[in-house]
Amino acid sequence: MSSNIKISRICDFCGNAFLARTTVTRFCSKTCNSRFYKKEIRDKKLLKSLEETHEKLKTPKTNDLGSNRPVLNVVETCQLLGISRSTLWRLIKQGRIKTIMIGRRVIIARADIYEFIKL
Repeated sequence: MSSNIKISRICDFCGNAFLARTTVTRFCSKTCNSRFYKKEIRDKKLLKSLEETHEKLKTPKTNDLGSNRPVLNVVETCQLLGISRSTLWRLIKQGRIKTIMIGRRVIIARADIYEFIKL
């Protein structure tokens, strides 16, 4: 039920003046109301994204590659040496890096990697 009063208001979204029928009306139309609501949702998502980014920047990156383990797999060895998988396999085939086979899995002793680096 609408009232008979008319109050001059300014729209919170577009800033245009309009006549409101209630004292709590904030927007001049449903379009302004919808656009304001969507903008609020978008701003909240953006703020959340920025907070997550700041949290990621605050936490230090740890690239220890399992520093407490005596053996590494192929991917970890490639990351540690900064080489590609094909280069690592070529070094293994040449016998410059020693490997251990456990079933079909290839592991490389950390000591063998350090020995290769010293050469």
